[in-house]
Amino acid sequence: MMSTTATEIRLASRPHGAPTLDNFDVVDVEVPRPGEGEALVRNLEISVDPYMRGRMSSAKSYAPPYEVGKVMLGGAVGEVVESNTDALRPGDLVLHGFGWRSHAVVTPKQAAKIDAGAAPREAYLGVLGMTGLTAYAGLTEIARFQPGDTVFVSGAAGAVGSVVGQLAKLKGAKRVIGSAGSAEKVRHLVEDLGFDAAFNYKDAPVAKQLEEAAPEGIDVYFDNVGGEHLEAAINSANVHARIAVCGMISIYNATEPPAAPRNLGQIIGKRLDIRGFLVGDHYDLQAKFFEEVAPLVRSGEIKYEETIVEGLRNAPQAFLDLLAGANTGKMLVRV
Repeated sequence: MMSTTATEIRLASRPHGAPTLDNFDVVDVEVPRPGEGEALVRNLEISVDPYMRGRMSSAKSYAPPYEVGKVMLGGAVGEVVESNTDALRPGDLVLHGFGWRSHAVVTPKQAAKIDAGAAPREAYLGVLGMTGLTAYAGLTEIARFQPGDTVFVSGAAGAVGSVVGQLAKLKGAKRVIGSAGSAEKVRHLVEDLGFDAAFNYKDAPVAKQLEEAAPEGIDVYFDNVGGEHLEAAINSANVHARIAVCGMISIYNATEPPAAPRNLGQIIGKRLDIRGFLVGDHYDLQAKFFEEVAPLVRSGEIKYEETIVEGLRNAPQAFLDLLAGANTGKMLVRV
């Protein structure tokens, strides 16, 4: 018998600086009923992502802010348990964007069926989902990667960065360098994922460590961090280097303007191409991405890590841990 109680995680208040558990409410409600042309999905895993910090703010951004008192939206994978549409049948596994809740009502347009035989269902929230496509689009379209490039990735042990580095190696990079926030993550990048070099950004100034890791400079920088990392990448950039700016997690909780980068004048002499991007602009690449990357995931040539937190009620803490760098690879919550 299906439970009559559903759980939702709602935004209780907007954070100033780093979020706390007080910014979230965990609320039990009745399981919603699907209407005509709709289906009820019981969520199995939900995604926890750095971009969600920006949506907790009321500031105008590329994605509408979360509403106070409403559910935190984001990627989720679940099973259809009740349906009033022929397009979605009970037992179907689907991917949708209704986020941090145990149950969601969706229309066929709001849910994409997934094939759990092609890859584990969790992969569709990570390496074969939005994060994987972000890595692919940023490296190939924005940074215009070429075989022989030296590539630097910040936040390299995260869900996006780890795929960027592996793709670059498989596509013929001369050298791939990653930064991460712990000795274990540095080991993981080099020994498990095949990065040529990696360093812990907490050990010494990023610029110094990057110069040592890339004595001949870098041609591509995939930026997930901003701040000191971006400044270091500009210092080490070769002429006509390309910088794809995916995220700036170092400043997401900042209440004051960041000190770095202080060397933007180098953009002129080095003729650097620095471009921010959003994965939402690149879904035209999804079929090509899936065709190219899904076989690499199946064969094990692209490895991926997941940090899975058990229990929907623990989603707020998982999010705080993500912002603090406690995850390796994709952060998921198993409902």
